[in-house]
Amino acid sequence: MDKIILNACRFYGYHGAFQEEQTLGQIFVIDVELSVDLQKASQSDLLEDTVHYGHVFEVIQRHAEQEKYVLIERLAGAICDDLFEKFQPIQAISIRITKENPPINGHYTSVGIELERSR
Repeated sequence: MDKIILNACRFYGYHGAFQEEQTLGQIFVIDVELSVDLQKASQSDLLEDTVHYGHVFEVIQRHAEQEKYVLIERLAGAICDDLFEKFQPIQAISIRITKENPPINGHYTSVGIELERSR
């Protein structure tokens, strides 16, 4: 299946299980791969024959910056649900959400989750 990919989209949000996360916020890095049949778009060169990744970005941004979730698993699930609802050509979604600075003691580059969903 063909893919539309949004890499390393960065948002400032207030998601987390700890009060500090919900009050101070932090940066969330979100990667999304959308499985979409792009054959028609690859031949027509018409925007209406694909999924507009600018509109996809806006959906992700709204959830990441305007909503508040305790779990990043729920943030990812809400994004998937919304993308499936708004963009019928999407057949499957892989989404990765990373926190670079969660409030846990230790040495690491980041922590995160990845979900894979399909219709």
